[in-house]
Amino acid sequence: MNGSGIHLNRVLISDDISPRCIEILEENGIEVTKKISLNSNELKEEIKKYDGLIVRSATRVTKELIEAAPNLKLIGRAGTGVDNIDVEAASEKGIVVMNTPGGNSISAAELTCAMIISLSRSIPQATASMKEGKWDRKKFMGNELLGKTLAIVGLGRIGKEVATRMQAFGMRTIGYDPITTAETAKQMKVEFCSLEEVWAQADYITVHVPLIPQTTNLINDAVLAKCKRGVRIVNCARGGIVDEAALLQALNSGHVAGAGFDVFVEEPPADYSLARHPNVVSTPHLGANTVEAQQRVAEEVAEQFVLVAKGESLLGAVNAFALSAAMNEENQAWVRLARSLGAMLGGLAREKPQNMAVEVTWRCPTAKHAVESFASAAIAVGLLESGRNEGKLNLVSAPHLAAKLGLKVSMRKESAPCCSLTVDLRAGAHAWHAVGTVQGAVVQLLEMDGARFGGQGATLLDGYVTLAKVKDASAAVQQVVRWEPFSKGDVSNMAFTAGAKGASWMVLCSTKPLPTDVLGGQTEAIVQFATV
Repeated sequence: MNGSGIHLNRVLISDDISPRCIEILEENGIEVTKKISLNSNELKEEIKKYDGLIVRSATRVTKELIEAAPNLKLIGRAGTGVDNIDVEAASEKGIVVMNTPGGNSISAAELTCAMIISLSRSIPQATASMKEGKWDRKKFMGNELLGKTLAIVGLGRIGKEVATRMQAFGMRTIGYDPITTAETAKQMKVEFCSLEEVWAQADYITVHVPLIPQTTNLINDAVLAKCKRGVRIVNCARGGIVDEAALLQALNSGHVAGAGFDVFVEEPPADYSLARHPNVVSTPHLGANTVEAQQRVAEEVAEQFVLVAKGESLLGAVNAFALSAAMNEENQAWVRLARSLGAMLGGLAREKPQNMAVEVTWRCPTAKHAVESFASAAIAVGLLESGRNEGKLNLVSAPHLAAKLGLKVSMRKESAPCCSLTVDLRAGAHAWHAVGTVQGAVVQLLEMDGARFGGQGATLLDGYVTLAKVKDASAAVQQVVRWEPFSKGDVSNMAFTAGAKGASWMVLCSTKPLPTDVLGGQTEAIVQFATV
């Protein structure tokens, strides 16, 4: 995996999906195998052959499955939620996980609106009554939506679509989202509120957030107690966002007038008490279950895989922000610089990651490059490579492995006339300092421990880079010249820090590793790494 893309030869599809997905992949030279209904052991054996995996919601991509997939580089979810994928385990293995967040937004939003309308007029209950041959007009007295307050928790794609549709019914829309700003909410004609304000005002509440620790049982006993008597709750997002036991109790007491549920903690539920409640409208996870949504997500996940294989985009990636930014062509030289600085200082320190503290400073006059979005990850790759730590190292896995090993990398930005990247590493009583930049697509080392390289700096060319602190620059040159590959043109660049008395820093770029004995007793410190 590198800045130019992820090499995809073979992709496995383990859930039922539109044939159009296969067609798009094969049209772009990717071999596809579709095997559905494999049990966990069969899938563990099968996955060994593939670079990519596409699933819907049926396949559970567990840590055990990921561990059994030595070649896996990319997992695609044809849908929004990735709670059936162990994203943390994938990240630690350097595997990109992506979803299709926009593919089923309309279908999910429309089902949510149908739930709200059904709750207001008891449409499913009245239908069931008619099928039993009853004519109970008085029993099914409803409520208008006009003028009622709809609270939308989660103002992303689906929340926005719900707001637009229910505003057409004359509902007042209020909402909360930890990421969306009040200004963005205003553009959606949604009054931005705190959660506490939401609970107190809502006649209807609908949730559109992912299931994460912070949202598990978001609506619970305490929250329901803060809501109006007669509130109605809709969950077409993920089972577990609403505490089902607490909701059932509130329905039985009459505090909650009704609920619309498309998702449950356990699917199918072991206990149907909530689904069977007379004031609950329930469906078996149909949010994305439309012909249009399934076609759309199948096409989108295939198109995303093709873009990744071509090195053009990581659209939909949920765990590869650094890699996504690094795929931009103008950022790739900065990725090489950051990794090189990490490899240099990590090799010099020769310390365990937990004993190192790294401070990265990005200086630039403008926000020309999004370097801060990937620099820490790229530096971590270099640092961890220098220590020969186990595991697949790339811009996806390095931050997770660094955190696991106790490596601390902090990042700050400063305004400066020219762009540069500075790395300061402390390990115990020792400290190292390196500064580099990029000229066009050329990576330059400007400074080591306060000593500057002459001209525009020491160019770090592809191949092998040797950084050494030598006692005498002239003597070091003579010894390198006597190295046999030098006469064959295998040394592409050699530079020294300028104006230094006594010891100097030397950078040597070569197509072959420089044996450490070439410099004899000249070196006070030396590190070597490959740039490709």
